Amino acid sequence: MAEGRLVIGNRRYSSWSLRGWLAVRLAGLEVEEQVIPMGADGTPAIRAATPAGLVPYLEHRGARVWESIAIAEYCAEQAPGLWPEDRVLRAQARSVAAEMHAGFRALRQAMPMNLGREFPGGGRTPEALADIARIEAIWREARAASGGPFLFGPRFGLADAMYAPVVTRFLTWRPEIAADTRDYVAAVRTHPLVARWYAEALAEPDAWLLDKYENPSGRGGPA
Repeated sequence: MAEGRLVIGNRRYSSWSLRGWLAVRLAGLEVEEQVIPMGADGTPAIRAATPAGLVPYLEHRGARVWESIAIAEYCAEQAPGLWPEDRVLRAQARSVAAEMHAGFRALRQAMPMNLGREFPGGGRTPEALADIARIEAIWREARAASGGPFLFGPRFGLADAMYAPVVTRFLTWRPEIAADTRDYVAAVRTHPLVARWYAEALAEPDAWLLDKYENPSGRGGPA
């Protein structure tokens, strides 16, 4: 029996929904999923359904949680082990997750998430490339300290959930990335939860497609 609900937007486009959904599924919370398609008008239905007017939004056993980073921390309370057990690695994991939550605006704007298209060569603004270089450094340092294949060891955790949408952007926009970055991208893409999200995203109705994501400015051309 469901103990709450998780409100998300289109799986094809909503990077923040993916982060929250991964945290909830990693924690094994029994909640119903409510998908509200996004629209060019800002989606009044999402504004009406959530406290901040944004997705994701979690209700669980009387708790109301919004913002992906807060949902991640709530899920960690319900299922210990989603952050690294080691104190030093845990501090690093929380720091890089918070950096993702607050930063990398240039990458978000230049290479929007779209799980159904490829725009190789597009979006390569100097600012986006600088964000990519920083992300690659974060991933390299974390995996070197933990042994990988995920950021903080053999288990896909909350830091990986926070960076999973970046993986989708790399697959869509195909920027030039290092070999170790490609290894991490492959590990995340083949994780069962990420694979499930992709499958469900690609099954969404055509009526939910949005031109601003299907034909973004700065694209390198569809593939």
